[in-house]
Amino acid sequence: AWPAAAWLVLLLTPFLQIRGFVAAIAGAALIATVFAAVYHAEVVAHRTGEPFGTLVLAVAVTVIEVALIVSVMIAVPTGKAALARDTVFAAVMIVCNGIVGLCLLWGGARHREQGFQVHGAGAALAVLAALTILTLILPNVATTAPGPYFSTSQLVFAGIVSLLLYGSFVFVQTVRHRDYFLPMKAGDDEAHAAAPSNSTALVSAGILLASLVAIVGLAKTLTPTVEIGVASFGASEAVVGIVIATLVLLPEGLAAVRAAQANRLQTSLNLALGSALASIGLTIPTVGAVSIVLQKPLELGLSSKDQVLLALTLIVGVVTLGTGRTTVLQGIVHLVIFAAFLFFALVP
Repeated sequence: AWPAAAWLVLLLTPFLQIRGFVAAIAGAALIATVFAAVYHAEVVAHRTGEPFGTLVLAVAVTVIEVALIVSVMIAVPTGKAALARDTVFAAVMIVCNGIVGLCLLWGGARHREQGFQVHGAGAALAVLAALTILTLILPNVATTAPGPYFSTSQLVFAGIVSLLLYGSFVFVQTVRHRDYFLPMKAGDDEAHAAAPSNSTALVSAGILLASLVAIVGLAKTLTPTVEIGVASFGASEAVVGIVIATLVLLPEGLAAVRAAQANRLQTSLNLALGSALASIGLTIPTVGAVSIVLQKPLELGLSSKDQVLLALTLIVGVVTLGTGRTTVLQGIVHLVIFAAFLFFALVP
């Protein structure tokens, strides 16, 4: 019902002024439709099974994120050169510190100690480190174009490398070393209901597609309202990217926390790290192509402050995921880093 309501609101917006009560209704429809989209993605994921299921969820969430960024880039002539960078960086920080930290804290408080596959988590973290540094740090030190921008050839190379790294990870996750991303013991996984039929999965896939289109349309309509709200608080424009990333990651984050609560930390990490990898591996090539085709500037290099936060996140991530066992302490550390990210985004 929510995707249908979102489409109704979307069709009526050309005849209404998007402010006040109308903006609140559109925002509520947008958030509810994001949850509906992820629900139908979960139906499709349940039909395909693990670890394909978490891959479906990650790609669905990333499609929403990419569509939001591209729609804003196309709609706004100038001033949004850094939106893709801010959103991708926010997604990495939300996933690696917010979602992972909450999963470790909640799961550790409930089960004292939880285990996961070190090989799978280590592989995901290695790819994440390479992707973030090559696409978000390297533009600041490359000399062909003034930082924080890539030249056209450098942007093409970054897009190809991003797709190559993400594609290689997906191949390892689903084919070559699939067992690295499965629960260590059968008892770690929750007993699922029977998989949905092919017809049910196809219906969910269709509703998922309709939901994604509605989400993009509503987000494009509400973006000016969000920007006005952010400016009224005196916060930096990076907060807009945080809002977009939070919106698309919220449902999947809740799914990851529920899995940690059920003592399925492996599923939580698959969801979280897979989302972060898909966010960079698919977003950078897409926005890079849009930037080249439409000749719009694309600012990718992070500020010094954000580089420090990213380096701290990667270092702590290596320590956290290097033992195969976690407690509440690791969760608290990641959540403190996430709090620092949010605080310095509001008070740069």
